[in-house]
Amino acid sequence: MLDIRAIREDAQGVLSRLRRRDPTLDLDDVLRADERRRELIRRVEDLRRERNEGSQAVAALQAEGRRSDAQARIEELRSVSAELKTLEEELTSVESSLHDALLRLPALPSDDVPDGAADEKLVLRTWGSPAEMPFTPLHHVILGKQLDLLDLERAARIAGSRFPLYTGLGARLEMALLQWMLELHVREHGYRAVLPPILANREAFLVSGQLPKFEEDLYKCAEEDLYLNPTSESLLVNLHRGEILEAALLPLRYVAYTPCFRREAGTYGEESRGLIRMHQFNKVELFQYCVPEDSDARLEEIVGQAERVLQLLGLCYRVTLLTVQDLAQQSTKTVDLEVWLPGQGRYYEVSSCSNCGDYQARRGDIRYRDPADGAVRHVHTLNGSGLATSRLFAAILEQNQDEHGVVRLPQVLAERLGVEVLR
Repeated sequence: MLDIRAIREDAQGVLSRLRRRDPTLDLDDVLRADERRRELIRRVEDLRRERNEGSQAVAALQAEGRRSDAQARIEELRSVSAELKTLEEELTSVESSLHDALLRLPALPSDDVPDGAADEKLVLRTWGSPAEMPFTPLHHVILGKQLDLLDLERAARIAGSRFPLYTGLGARLEMALLQWMLELHVREHGYRAVLPPILANREAFLVSGQLPKFEEDLYKCAEEDLYLNPTSESLLVNLHRGEILEAALLPLRYVAYTPCFRREAGTYGEESRGLIRMHQFNKVELFQYCVPEDSDARLEEIVGQAERVLQLLGLCYRVTLLTVQDLAQQSTKTVDLEVWLPGQGRYYEVSSCSNCGDYQARRGDIRYRDPADGAVRHVHTLNGSGLATSRLFAAILEQNQDEHGVVRLPQVLAERLGVEVLR
């Protein structure tokens, strides 16, 4: 959520930054609601003061035995109370409208985020290069079926299209990936492990930024007013909702495993085939709370930690900086890791690492006490996939296949499974 004081003080500057994301955005409703809110607050405070002073005057008149004067004053106060009630109701309505309008505005992009459409992302660096394969590489769907690792036909029978079913060594490989990544981030990177609920209430998703704008993308349990987790960022950002943290404890680093659920409506073609774009997938998520001046460095840290996973797996990937029009609602800056899939001849995102600034912290009232002056300020929040396994699983199969459809596992996984090749 944006700071209404910052909008009030520099509306044109805030608007120019917002319009980098969406040229159609405006602040007219926000500014009108804010102006009316302040007018109402002033009038309500005046009426409350008048009512209080009048009540004291009535008490004094009654004490003096001046009953007729006291009754006349009471009649005057009735009209004050009636106007006050009307204005208090309007103030509640205006404050609700202002809050809703602020919730729908996206985070302000960082100055170093480039302009441009989603397909104009900036490639920052690559690690490894796509291997020259003297044969036509197979798609992971074919490899998964041949090696008895995936059964997407039975998955569709159970739940419909775009749900996974891992079988045999495929199921063990998926679980090995998740456990290995979680332990890597705990032991090597100093994160605290969390296994959160996979259902959350409406307030949790308002804080994270999925609501109110993206409700149609969420799976909802209507009777309980709970939503299925689309990414554990939505859960981890609520760990300290409404709290004031001590600066000495920051940064706080959490890592969580959760299954994730997304409707992903309207996506068809090659991107919806196999494990590329699923309604359900597994993910290890990195999340940090930090002081504002450290958040740029914390983003680089998270990116490096996600890269470490790919490097230990020996997978070719690249690092890209998203443009303003490709940023998520809550993100001020996002760096993606994209892994090479030779069966499709292209890179796919396997980790999205974002600095959300104080956007989520304002929505969740998450603050820290600055030891320098004792002031209470909003923290910055950051998140990154560390990693999502579905496309990672696909990359392991496709990058490590040979001309016979045999897959040699990365050493870290072979050691866990006691199997070096899948054939």
